[in-house]
Amino acid sequence: MHGEYKMPGGKLVVADLEVRDGKLTRVWISGDFFLEPDSALTLIDVALEGVPAVASDEKKAAAVRAALGPNVRMYGISPEAVAVAVQRALEDRA
Repeated sequence: MHGEYKMPGGKLVVADLEVRDGKLTRVWISGDFFLEPDSALTLIDVALEGVPAVASDEKKAAAVRAALGPNVRMYGISPEAVAVAVQRALEDRA
């Protein structure tokens, strides 16, 4: 599944993923945004692995926020923007 979201005033977030047994799997987030450190992108993917597909955008964003912690800087995106891209990917499966 594939979903995209351009955050207002920000950058494009792309979510590619699968759902297995009702949970997100093979999550891959990409786009034209920046993170410091670069390795934080892997943390986002890992944070979303196993999240129930029916979880609210708020819960998906909270999972991302918790995984990144206070030392990661996001430029052009937010945890909420990631959640929207994931939701759009989930809607793609219909």
